[in-house]
Amino acid sequence: MASASSICLLAALLALVSWQAMASDPSPLQDFCVADMHSPVLVNGFACLDPKDVNADYFFKAAMLDTPRKTNKVGSNVTLINVMQIPGLNTLGISIARIDYAPLGQNPPHTHPRATEILTVLEGTLYVGFVTSNPNNTLFSKVLNKGDVFVFPEGLIHFQFNPNPHQPAVAIAALSSQNPGAITIANAVFGSKPPISDDVLAKAFQVEKGTIDWLQAQFWENNHY
Repeated sequence: MASASSICLLAALLALVSWQAMASDPSPLQDFCVADMHSPVLVNGFACLDPKDVNADYFFKAAMLDTPRKTNKVGSNVTLINVMQIPGLNTLGISIARIDYAPLGQNPPHTHPRATEILTVLEGTLYVGFVTSNPNNTLFSKVLNKGDVFVFPEGLIHFQFNPNPHQPAVAIAALSSQNPGAITIANAVFGSKPPISDDVLAKAFQVEKGTIDWLQAQFWENNHY
């Protein structure tokens, strides 16, 4: 029969392995694994290019993140640089985004299913926040000024809003995944294809079906480019 110390050691090892399995992105086992976008092999991420075929360009993009972007009807533009733009990010567990906000513009409530986000305000002022999971649904919010930093935990609904009616704002966000994903709540709920039944949504939001039909008829524009 295994001793108590052996059982404790086995439990600790299993916990460590489970923690690694729950990480957002797989940990690299070599210096780099540049994504082979044309490989027919399907893996969690991308297959690796042969290192002898790799050069510095695979780790570079002239992204012009210092250049202002045109915003959409919700007043924002998210310019994400992930593994799809820089193949060298494959397995490295990080990406970056520039976010432009028009006066009174917002990055609407959304989640990143695979990443924690840390945001730094470069210009202007932002009102930001995130909401914890059920059952508490607690809102943590803050007004950020130039140079301030705020963290949004992985998977939680969060937002940013520029309260200034006269001046735009700019932020840079780093995310803990090579491909963090984004689910904009209104787009997903009211703009799904095919649409979710208005019976389902009317009961879920406790409103008339006509209200749901009106919401589903709107054009839910994506602000991630």
